[in-house]
Amino acid sequence: MANHKSAIKRIRQTARRTARNRAAKSQLRTKLKKFRAAVDGQGDASATDLLDSTVGLIDRSVRKGVLHRNKANRLKSSVARAANKAAQAPSS
Repeated sequence: MANHKSAIKRIRQTARRTARNRAAKSQLRTKLKKFRAAVDGQGDASATDLLDSTVGLIDRSVRKGVLHRNKANRLKSSVARAANKAAQAPSS
C-alpha cells in the first residue's frame, strides 16, 4: 500500500485513467465489430455509412492516447480496404 500522499493520489489517477482507456477501447472494439458485420452483410447499416464514423473514432482514440498511431493507421487501412471490397462485390 502507498505510504505517501502523492502515491495515494497517483493510485487514484491511474484508476481513473484506466477506466477511461478501457471504456474508449471497448467503444472502439464495438464499432469495429459493427463495421465488420456490415461488411459481411449482417449488420443494419451499410459499410460505407459506417466507414467515416469508424475512422473518426480511430483518430479520436489516437488523440486520447488509447491507440498508437501506427496501429491506428493499420486499422484504418484494413477498414478502408474492407469497405472498398464490399462496395465492389455487388457489381461483379
